[in-house]
Amino acid sequence: MKALFQTALLAGMLPGAVIAAPVGSAADVARTADARFEAVWKAEYEWREAQQGPFEDVTGKGAKSLPDLSDAAQAARLAKWDAVLRDLAAIPVDRLSPARRVDYAVYKGQVEALRNAQFYREYEMPFNSDSSFWGELIDQARRPFKDEKAARIYLKLMGELPRYYDQQIAQMRAGLKRGFTVPRVTMKGREVAVAQVAGAKDAESSTFWQPFAKLPASIPAAVQDDLRKEARAAIAGGVTPAHQRLLAFLQKEYFTKARTGIAASDLPDGGAYYQSKIREYVTLDRTPEQIHQIGLAEMARIRGEMADVMREVKFEGDLNAFLTHLRTDPQFYPKKPEELLYRAAWIAKQFDGKASQYFGHLPRSRFAIKPVPDDIAPFYTSGRGGTGVYLVNTYDLPSRPFYAQVALTLHESAPGHAFQMPLAAENKDLPKFRRDTYLSAYGEGWALYCETLGVEMGMYETPYDRFGMLSYQAWRASRLVVDTGIHAKGWTREQAQAYFRENTALSDHEIETEVDRYISWPGQALSYYMGQLAILEARRKAEAALGSKFDIRAFHDAVLALGGVPLPVIDQRVDQLIADGGKGPYPGEE
Repeated sequence: MKALFQTALLAGMLPGAVIAAPVGSAADVARTADARFEAVWKAEYEWREAQQGPFEDVTGKGAKSLPDLSDAAQAARLAKWDAVLRDLAAIPVDRLSPARRVDYAVYKGQVEALRNAQFYREYEMPFNSDSSFWGELIDQARRPFKDEKAARIYLKLMGELPRYYDQQIAQMRAGLKRGFTVPRVTMKGREVAVAQVAGAKDAESSTFWQPFAKLPASIPAAVQDDLRKEARAAIAGGVTPAHQRLLAFLQKEYFTKARTGIAASDLPDGGAYYQSKIREYVTLDRTPEQIHQIGLAEMARIRGEMADVMREVKFEGDLNAFLTHLRTDPQFYPKKPEELLYRAAWIAKQFDGKASQYFGHLPRSRFAIKPVPDDIAPFYTSGRGGTGVYLVNTYDLPSRPFYAQVALTLHESAPGHAFQMPLAAENKDLPKFRRDTYLSAYGEGWALYCETLGVEMGMYETPYDRFGMLSYQAWRASRLVVDTGIHAKGWTREQAQAYFRENTALSDHEIETEVDRYISWPGQALSYYMGQLAILEARRKAEAALGSKFDIRAFHDAVLALGGVPLPVIDQRVDQLIADGGKGPYPGEE
């Protein structure tokens, strides 16, 4: 899963790499090339870190300042990444050491995606039906402070918030002027969180007051009083008025003037823009038509497996009748939110008992299971996980079937996102740009692979649970068809919804929110299934080459030790695993 963020201008440009041509031994040549590459990435990444904006709660990160979004900053940012790409092009990749070649591939892909987003001026469309810049800041307000330093940082953010929101509004106005906006049909209800903050009767009833209501006991009482005094002033004097201005802009201007079309191809230079999003989210050079056909072929295969389950449960009727049965029979749905939360916890603990059989190296980090916050739950996904948290959507219980929960939990918690993300962050052998950033094709591909791994692990206790997994597989394979259908083949919103109803057991509510997500976030939905296909193919390759030497734990450890990488790097890593006789990256672990 990729969080929205904006970056800002810092003075200065990366210097060109002016290092003499390498001479001497092969090791000396590699060291020289490695040093050139390290100089480029360290300078750029330090700059990038210093200016990045807020992140969603699932990443476990928070902003320390809010970026400059002025036109001058945006132009400088594009120039910066163009310069970095020129510096990278001047580095002789064939002279890098093997480890740095992998780093180079990962890093170059990151910078290309950032540069392309800047080139197409994505900052003029800084939210979608799934994520928003205001939502990310409001998410930070729900986190308690660890210490006084954290409170001070948050006060700084609140002080910068009015300027930040005004710049966002200015950029969205520029997007409106050229037709580069979020599709109007996907915006219903997206202003609710803004309205809640804008309508607060006083500072202490604002969402932004929450972390100040109960400060850590380690902070002296007098300092707590000062912090609260500053917070009241910042909220009343800046935060609340800024949300009121944003709400007025969204309701009176943006929502009424945004484009009525839904395809990325309808945007300025839309065909090239959509192709750039495919490259970013799939990390492969594939056309929309190629991906569409892969989706159709996979859907045909999955439907065959669905038919096997229907025969197993002795259902008489076709797939559509079975899907209707699953969507309407009360036995499959919770009556209380706690039923979903408790079952998610039970499934997660069941995996804990199997983890050592399938993974040699386990993360130190643990995760909490929490409900999705009320203000975003109506249009949020069924669940989302990451470092420290697995969010379970308990809104509209008749759309949250039990039979999907095993697959959802394996994907969003362990061994999916709440497993993979911490392992990347904890791997100190990786450079920071690989530990700290998220690559959707890898991360979502891994999480989707974990759903199918659940069959092997014996996690699906009933045929209905297994059908839930197949429905989720169909959901992601359908995305290949639907995303390309919407953005490259002229599909309507209703046509996309109908395809999901015919091929998955998703509820109508989930189908509507998911399709709106794909409409407003071109290309992201492609990453899941294309990533899973790459991991499954790599595993088949390793199993065939290693035979009895194949160790599932070593394979999983090798894939997870990569952090987040373009899909071709997974194949390269498996080639090395085969060359090493199936030995994983942690030889001393049992």
